[in-house]
Amino acid sequence: MAFIDEAKFYVKGGDGGNGCVSFRREKYVPKGGPNGGDGGAGGSVYLEADPRKMSLLDFRFASHFKAERGQNGGGKDMHGRGGKDFIVPVPLGSVIRDAETGELLIDLTEPGARFLVAQGGKGGLGNSRFATSTNRAPRKATPGTPGQERWLKIELKLLADVGLIGLPNAGKSTLLSKLSAANPKVAPYPFTTLEPQLGVLAFKFCDPCIIADIPGLIEGAHAGVGLGHRFLKHIERTSILLHVIDCSSEGDQPLTDFRVLENELAKYNQELLSRRYVIVLNKIDLIDSGRLRALKKRFAGEGLQTVAISAETGQGLDALIHLLAKLLDKSSKSENTDHPPQ
Repeated sequence: MAFIDEAKFYVKGGDGGNGCVSFRREKYVPKGGPNGGDGGAGGSVYLEADPRKMSLLDFRFASHFKAERGQNGGGKDMHGRGGKDFIVPVPLGSVIRDAETGELLIDLTEPGARFLVAQGGKGGLGNSRFATSTNRAPRKATPGTPGQERWLKIELKLLADVGLIGLPNAGKSTLLSKLSAANPKVAPYPFTTLEPQLGVLAFKFCDPCIIADIPGLIEGAHAGVGLGHRFLKHIERTSILLHVIDCSSEGDQPLTDFRVLENELAKYNQELLSRRYVIVLNKIDLIDSGRLRALKKRFAGEGLQTVAISAETGQGLDALIHLLAKLLDKSSKSENTDHPPQ
């Protein structure tokens, strides 16, 4: 299934029904008074946050959403039925903007939350509304008003507890598959993951967490190079970032890779640097113990603590899971976003 995280769509509230011009027509009452009913109000269009929706794929096939028109009024003071509202389900984390002005309208992050995006029109008045002491047989009624209409832009920012970030082929997809029940495509070449993947990590003694595998970043991603801005935005909502580093590369390359990631995050959103993070040295099954000790010492010399794992063999995963549980517990109890002690 394709992952769609941006879309443009049209919404229109239903028009109000027209008021009715009608007079009583009863036997022995040759000049009955007005009895035209009002038109019904048009239905409105609402967006509703639906936790079952994971992408904006539906907007690829349907981009016009219209609520029902109100019915016209009738004789015998019969008011028209109001139009039915139209509910558009959207994923949690949907950001809605006016397509023309760019104005932020709502950020839907709570399950079941609804937001009115197109108000239905008001029903017109029947002629019984215009009867006065001097005009007992008014032939006037008003039409219903048009429903509100506009174009909107929707942008999805994933709601995840933990974000996996790393350069292409760092092993994020393999790590996600081992930590959770997700089954992302895995292969030994860059950009295997072309769209965000979500998985759930279950803990024994606390609530499960959602993990997002963000497609491989490259230098210049903040400016749109590679997969660029399209996926960096998904990092913004995560509580903890896992910097997944391929430690099988030679020399200082693992530390250089971390600095590239750090730089891209800073250029995209400086606030991300204050987010809790863990540096994960992956692929330790491909290096010897001496090389691993040297790498950990090199990172420590820069004031950076690391966790060493092999997503492929499972080595070190229990320690990583235990650390994530501790950090997520701290995040739920405090708004403090300082880097965690290792």
